[in-house]
Amino acid sequence: MPLRDHLPQIDDRRYDDIVTEIRTRIARYAPEWRPGEAAWTDVNENDPGVTLAQVFAWQADMLLYRLNRVPELSYIKFLELIGIELTPAQPAQAEVTFPVAATHTAAIVRVPARSQLTADPQDGAAPVVFETVRGLVAFRAALKSVMVFDGSQYVPRFADNQAADRGFEPFGPRPDRESALLLGFDDSAALPAEILDLAVVVMPGTQAAARQYVPCGGNPLAFAPATVVWEYQTPSGWTRLNVLKDDTLAFSRSGHVSVRLPATGIVAKTKLQPADPLPFYWLRARLLASQYERAPRLLAVRTNTVAVEAAETLTDEVLGGSDGSRNQVFQLSGKPVVQGTLQLDIEESDRGFERWTEVGDFFGSGPADRHYVLNRSTGEIFTGDGVNGAIPVAYVNNPNGNVIARLYRVGGGKRGNVAAGAISTMAYRVEGIDENGVGNLQAAFAGSEEETLDEARKRAPRSLKSRERAVTAEDFETLAQAAGNVRRAKALPLFHPDFPGERIPGVVSVVVVPDADGPRPMPSEGTLKSVCAYLDERRLLTTELYVVKPGYQEIAVRGEVVATNDADLAEVADAIDAQLTVYFHPLRGGEDGQGWPFGGRIHYSRVYQRVFGVPGVASIARLVVVLDGIEQPECTDVPIAAHGLLYSGQHQVSVNYGFDGDAP
Repeated sequence: MPLRDHLPQIDDRRYDDIVTEIRTRIARYAPEWRPGEAAWTDVNENDPGVTLAQVFAWQADMLLYRLNRVPELSYIKFLELIGIELTPAQPAQAEVTFPVAATHTAAIVRVPARSQLTADPQDGAAPVVFETVRGLVAFRAALKSVMVFDGSQYVPRFADNQAADRGFEPFGPRPDRESALLLGFDDSAALPAEILDLAVVVMPGTQAAARQYVPCGGNPLAFAPATVVWEYQTPSGWTRLNVLKDDTLAFSRSGHVSVRLPATGIVAKTKLQPADPLPFYWLRARLLASQYERAPRLLAVRTNTVAVEAAETLTDEVLGGSDGSRNQVFQLSGKPVVQGTLQLDIEESDRGFERWTEVGDFFGSGPADRHYVLNRSTGEIFTGDGVNGAIPVAYVNNPNGNVIARLYRVGGGKRGNVAAGAISTMAYRVEGIDENGVGNLQAAFAGSEEETLDEARKRAPRSLKSRERAVTAEDFETLAQAAGNVRRAKALPLFHPDFPGERIPGVVSVVVVPDADGPRPMPSEGTLKSVCAYLDERRLLTTELYVVKPGYQEIAVRGEVVATNDADLAEVADAIDAQLTVYFHPLRGGEDGQGWPFGGRIHYSRVYQRVFGVPGVASIARLVVVLDGIEQPECTDVPIAAHGLLYSGQHQVSVNYGFDGDAP
């Protein structure tokens, strides 16, 4: 029997309910004031007896309120007991390009790590602060030509590379051995002997994105489908370059390629073909071997591009002084704190400040361990009691300032998920950077709000079952939601995205839907990789894992509705459209309001009920479901693709008044 059947009945009466109940009981319990006197019949506000009843009702209301809070308090304490905390807000991420001004005197510009930029969010509030996650060596040399050699001829693709939505095939439509992508750079001086970092953006809807999934580490398909070598051209021919990093898997996914230019730099400009009008410094990515299932397609190749986060770095913040007591608490001024960024220094003697270490709890800490626990959401720092965790010693030479947050970063929230091109303002000038060209090619992603208590309650029983290990389908779903900005997840055992009709042993695919606005939320490649990395650490060694984008189908409802004579036709039409849009929404739809079920059949009677339940609707003359542009038979349930979701297209339900008694 479920435990909920044994829950005690909680008194939900309030002040007005209690006063009303007292008044109804007067006739039974106080028929008269004293023997021989008239009955108590005046129960109006001016009666002294009613005033006393109101006082006692107010006291009872306060008592019931506090008692009703006891179960909630007990549940929260239980969550604390099993180590469940609210997941703090997560900062958004993006890639920003820093072009160098052509008039700058130096061949490179070094953009320091934690350089700040701002973006104006769509909500009109204060600008969102972004910071670079690492330093960047920006080249003054500009990318002036992009050529594709498909094995027989050179095809110019520079215009496609500059456009924000065209895309191009870097090795042609049929990539084979000796196909190549060539990049031509132009500068007034030689290319310096530095590391050139190229940001490669895969076109959405192609290659890994076309397959609508990302393979996670630890499986064979994580290897590149082709062998690529990088070379630069000299007057005597092509010379191999040393590739330091290539996380694009041969242009099959977005990432960065880092190549070290020769020690002497590249000093000679050359022409690919004698008829070319201008010479350039040429680099190329050439295929030595190709096993592409389909030709890769790129949105863009960018230089001078680095990752940024919607977070701000704070340094040398004095938190106060230790008084030597147990269980001290120090407060940071900024919050929420980005995980793993706080550097806490405490001065306890003339030896100077010493670094303390953050831990999740004090259960494994000894009396001498300089450990602290950080509440990232509130910015509170907790120290030990001398038994579990050391007590910060009071320092007489610095009594009010021996606890310092040397460095930490704050930020997080969905506000950071700004649109493409929004991160365009530099907070501090970097000499040589062309500030008019700074911007993000793609929208920021992965920013999420702090977890709510209701969400933590739902997560708690699943966390107890999974214990941070992905074994069952429910484990994969729970951990995927904890990995990042994921609102819903669906684990598909034995399902391989490349072979949807077959049951493949050892394969698990996880469909993720991000917490995002819009009719069909689609995870970015960054979100897919984040979930991959999180699940990959917790899966079984023999599990072949894929994180999959949801497959959406467009649904539209067409029909004719008769409204009541006193209804406003425009209001009824808008209400019907809003009701249907919410009902089919992947995050807020369905019968329970938790999102349309994966692969959930469209029940005609329930759609009919949704429309008929709109205020002002008298009757429905005709109602038709249209799925992916195909009109379905009336009065029949409509199946959708396995594991698919729905999103609303243009609902077309006309509303008119009835005639000849059609409407009341």
